[in-house]
Amino acid sequence: MLILVDVVQLAMPKVMQYAIDHIQARTIDQRGLVWVGLIIFGLAIAVMVLRYFWRILIIGNSHRIEKGLRQDFYNHLLQLSQNFFNRSKTGDLMAYATNDLNAVRMLFGMGLIAAMDIILMTVASFSFMITINWRLTLLAIIPMPFLTLTIRHFGRMMHKRFAKVQESFATMSGSVQESISGIRIVKAFGQEKAELEKMDAVAKDYVDQNMGLAKISGRFHPLMGYIISISMIITLFFGGRASIRGEISIGGFIAFFQYLGMLVWPMIAIGMIVDMYQRGTASLKRLNDIFEQVPEISDAKANPGIIALQGNIELRNLRFRYPHNGHEDGGQSEMPLIFKDITAAIDAGKTLAIVGPTGCGKTTLIELLVRIYDPPQDSIFLDGHELHTIPLQVLRRDMVLVPQDIFLFSDTIANNIRLGNPETSLEAVYESARIAQVFNEIMEFDHQFDTMVGERGITLSGGQKQRVAIARALLTDPRILILDDALSAVDTKTERFILERLIEVRQGKTTIIIAHRISSIQHADKIIVLGDGIIAERGNHQQLLEKGGLYYDLYEKQRIRARLEDEEVEA
Repeated sequence: MLILVDVVQLAMPKVMQYAIDHIQARTIDQRGLVWVGLIIFGLAIAVMVLRYFWRILIIGNSHRIEKGLRQDFYNHLLQLSQNFFNRSKTGDLMAYATNDLNAVRMLFGMGLIAAMDIILMTVASFSFMITINWRLTLLAIIPMPFLTLTIRHFGRMMHKRFAKVQESFATMSGSVQESISGIRIVKAFGQEKAELEKMDAVAKDYVDQNMGLAKISGRFHPLMGYIISISMIITLFFGGRASIRGEISIGGFIAFFQYLGMLVWPMIAIGMIVDMYQRGTASLKRLNDIFEQVPEISDAKANPGIIALQGNIELRNLRFRYPHNGHEDGGQSEMPLIFKDITAAIDAGKTLAIVGPTGCGKTTLIELLVRIYDPPQDSIFLDGHELHTIPLQVLRRDMVLVPQDIFLFSDTIANNIRLGNPETSLEAVYESARIAQVFNEIMEFDHQFDTMVGERGITLSGGQKQRVAIARALLTDPRILILDDALSAVDTKTERFILERLIEVRQGKTTIIIAHRISSIQHADKIIVLGDGIIAERGNHQQLLEKGGLYYDLYEKQRIRARLEDEEVEA
């Protein structure tokens, strides 16, 4: 279609040359002029229609390319490990998904079509110009080498500057996202002015970087126009003189000038393409840096024959340290060991509780089980299968984690509970909410289960969010349910009701509970106490109390604290 547009455009000067030469020679009548006018009018209509359709086609395809690339980008992010997100800024990822993808779209959309248009129009225009007068053509292209040098020089400068613009945009996006997410904390500590100054600084840097890019473009485009103007002046002088001498017809001179005018668009478009190219390649390099990130968690060793889990868990001499994020010393030093030869087991259908002081690795142990972090080979087994041999889809389906940091989507309560099973009935949602002891509170809302929870569940209290998350986990009915301090914001009475119902509904299924309150885990079949990277104690509640060790100390401290709180309430 683009070729058709260019062919029609290139035909117009020839029609004009024919008409003017015949008018000069007085060999055309009024009827002939009418026909020439109709031909030019038809060609103009054809150019308009064809340009409309190829723009729709090209721009539409470029948006489809952007959509596909964004899907690939997001899909790749989903495969990356937690360690990648630990060392990556949210603002950077937002910049990748917005500005960088848009720059790539422009490169493969308008940039590509403009490049093709330039090649076709340049070659064809030069060809027609040579047929009219080859000497004049050689004179007209004298400034062109300077144009090439200008494009090359400014192109390098624009590439470097745009990379800085993208980095500044990423910083600004991250600052905005962080500031909005923490707006309540900002207000609580009266730091509005400080946050405003911080945002002003990052916004100023973004403006400065864009102004630097604008200054380069501001010198580049006028300089290109100046060089093109020199070419047109040369053509006007020597072509006019040749026409006066009779070496070229008036129609030929006008056609030549029109073809030269057609070269103005390609020359100007070169500047636009250089801009798009430098922006697009800079962004593509940034995106490729992400795509080149190899997922640390993969199904490379998975056994497709494993289609379900029963719930037997075994740890064998587990040793683990966090992967280095490379922020502090470039990843040269080794991170300290979190676990030193941890060995434990739990049978399917039993309840395991994990306790220990803050920072002892309780959450890390769970993250290894669900492969948020990858454990060492032959250190964790499920149903006798080495953890890496279990397909991730099976692992994530049959083992559900309710983490400490509850995340709810900006959707209805019902849809948040349905997250793991979107097609489930509303009655099943109700039943999960009843087990989680949140049903009655939800029914008190004006819109009940259709209540929008707001961003990150902001309209719900901490305890309500935890119970909605528990209901969400229960709805999937996993073979292994993990509660990572998921009842910390719930009062003791409600906590007891939830645990009693969990025991009832999860008969024959494995449950792992991480808790700081001993009252949360007294019913567990097995309790392990972590400390200093090892299992310091293990047994059931009564056995651990009789040992009089770390577990006993934790129990006594909590019991005394609870008694003092009760006395304060009574007073």
